[in-house]
Formats: sequence, C-alpha cells, structure tokens
Amino acid sequence: MLNAIETARITKYFDDITAVNNITLEVKAGELFGLLGPNGAGKTTLINLLSTMTAASKGSAAVWGYDVVKQASAVRRNIGVVFQDTTLDDRLTGRENLDLHGRFYGLDSKTRKSRIKEVLLLVGLYDRADAIVKTYSGGMMRRLEIARGLMHHPRVLFLDEPTLGLDPQTRRHIWEYIKTLNRKEGVTIVLTTHYMEEADNLCRRIAIIDCGKIVALNTPQILKNMLGGDVITLEVENPEDTGNLCKIYESNEIPSTISCNDKRIFITLKDGERRIPRVLALASDVRIPIQSVSLRKPTLDDVFLYHTGRAIRDEKEPGMAERVGYRLRSRRK
Repeated sequence: MLNAIETARITKYFDDITAVNNITLEVKAGELFGLLGPNGAGKTTLINLLSTMTAASKGSAAVWGYDVVKQASAVRRNIGVVFQDTTLDDRLTGRENLDLHGRFYGLDSKTRKSRIKEVLLLVGLYDRADAIVKTYSGGMMRRLEIARGLMHHPRVLFLDEPTLGLDPQTRRHIWEYIKTLNRKEGVTIVLTTHYMEEADNLCRRIAIIDCGKIVALNTPQILKNMLGGDVITLEVENPEDTGNLCKIYESNEIPSTISCNDKRIFITLKDGERRIPRVLALASDVRIPIQSVSLRKPTLDDVFLYHTGRAIRDEKEPGMAERVGYRLRSRRK
C-alpha cells in the first residue's frame, strides 16, 4: 500500500538553528499519526516542509507519492492544512468561508453546495452555517477550519495544534470530530500537539520530537510499556540531592529506568508497590529526606522525560551540561 508520507533525512536550517534534524519517517495511508513535542521542538516546521510552505535544506519528502519540491502543485491538491492560528474571514458566514475555499480548488457550484453540507454535518455546524463567523466560539471556529480543510477531499490532512487554547470540554469534542472524520472520510491525519492526553487518546502511532529530532516512535502503549513497569515519583527537599540519590539507586540496581528533574526523581521498575520500602530505605541510609512518594503507571510524559531528560511542559531548554545531570539510565532488567 502507498504510504501517505515518506521523508528521507529531511533537514531544515534557519541561520544557525536546526529546526528539523535528519528526520526519516513513514506514515501509512489512513493513519491517524501524531507529532508530540514541546513548543519549539520542530513540529510545525516539519508540517510546513510536508505542505510545501517552506523548502528543506537537505533531504527529501513525498506526500501521497508526490515530491514536495518537484511536484508541489500535486501535493497541494492532495492535502488540507489547519494552522495553529485561525485564518478564517470572520466577516463572512461559515458557509461563505467554505464556498470561497471550494472556489480556490476549482469545485463547481453543485459540488461546492453538496460538499459544504457534508462537511458542516460532519463537524456539527450545519445549523450555524449562515451565522457570521465572528459570532462563533473558539471551538466552533476550530471545527469550521477542520471542515474547510476537508472541502476538496484531501487525502492527507495536517492539523497543527488543533485544540490549542481551547477548554478541556471543547478539546474533547474536537477529538471526537477528528476520530469521526478519520473513520468516515478515510483521510490520513497528521496532527501536532504538546498535550500528552491528546496524543494518547487520538493517535495510532506517535513520533516524539525534541530539538528537531525524532527520539521515539511507536504506538502510545508500546512507548509506555518500554519503560518497564510502574513509576515511583519521589520529591526531595534539596535539588542537589537528586543526582546523588539517582546514582545510589543505580548502584543498587533498583530501577529499570531513572530520571531526575529538579527536586523530583522518577523511577520506573516492575512491582513498584512491593519495592517502595527498599527505595525509601536507601534514601534514609544516606540521610536524604523524602518529602513525598507516589506510585502510578507510566504516561507519555514519562516517555518524553526518559528520552529527553525533561518534562514536556518545561519551558527552558537545558544545555548539554544540564542534560547530563538531569538524566541517568540503567541497563534494562
């Protein structure tokens, strides 16, 4: 089967910044695929490369079999894009926005009329079709933008942070619309997000991106299972104790994986509940007070922390020296 997207060592430089770094990727036709990473990780730049918005510095990419540079027009005919920031004309109605988009893609009047009804019903906006867009809520605007991206029957739909800035209830409604259009329209969807729950809930596979590189790629469950069991989270009183305590746990062969971040230590291991007393005893032996302890199953946040040395919500990008101090890994059991 034809892959919807293929890239080969694609790279994008902006002066001395490498926004996308040597990414090789395949997305299957009909797949709902996620690009997960913090702001500035390179997700949007990769979408821009695939949608012909910008040219790669090195490497190549194809969308639905068409080269994004040599066959850019064919790529554009086969894709839809929903950008982070709204690009709707808020002085027009929802119907008029969709009609204008259909005209840009050369759809005749009969096809436009039929398709407008189809996509508005799909995103639950048919009863607001003739309302001025400036009267729409943020969630309604997002749904209209998704409908617009579907107007010309694209084979691949790019959704760049589709629920950014929306409240949790509206975000979940958008998730349901995305699942529905993937199923009913059969369209391949690539979405970028920094919301762990969104990626976990929606995507068949996820590529975790950090500093322009893919650091992990698989299904959400396999990514979490790779960490090897339960996650024990310890909070210490002094940040300088975290690195020392991590080394003690490693030397005593406690964890499958271990990561340190400021005052917190994350230990992933099997049978976590049974092994908590040993973890606490080792800290007590070296007189490092533990402020709190918790036990849970791994999340995608733990996966990101394991591969990058920091939580996805951390705003500051640590330097190389900080990274070395932040992350320790032991051999898998």
